[in-house]
Amino acid sequence: MSSDVHALRLPRSVPANPRRAQVLYDGQCPLCRKSVAVLRRLDWLGVLNYVDVRDPDKLAACDVIVEPGRLLEEMHLITPGGRQLLHGFKAFRWMAWRLPALWLLAPLLYLPGVPTLGQRAYLWVARNRFRLVPCHGGVCTLPGPNSRAANP
Repeated sequence: MSSDVHALRLPRSVPANPRRAQVLYDGQCPLCRKSVAVLRRLDWLGVLNYVDVRDPDKLAACDVIVEPGRLLEEMHLITPGGRQLLHGFKAFRWMAWRLPALWLLAPLLYLPGVPTLGQRAYLWVARNRFRLVPCHGGVCTLPGPNSRAANP
């Protein structure tokens, strides 16, 4: 894993796409891969592009700067044209408005208390994802707080 983390330190941004949002995910995380598979099935309008942050060939220069250590902690989303960087619950809420299967759910994500509870639940799942979904070969570990990847 260390070579993957070092690869994340070099490219610090993701190409902006004028028509599609970029979903940045950990391609070595089984739960993340399953989540992306679900998003692909729900993305009937083709509004999302998926970028495995562990694949340095898919990362390139643009105006949106992301912290490599944070990319491994939770999903990020760059809106079309690179205008905004969202992560966690806010990224999910943005996608809910753009995926027809989630349109009925989207307004509920703004009810009082839901954003706070949603982000807490999202962070709990993100922090515990390697316990929730089986992992093999030692690839499902996050860098520690003193890791060079977390502090580029």
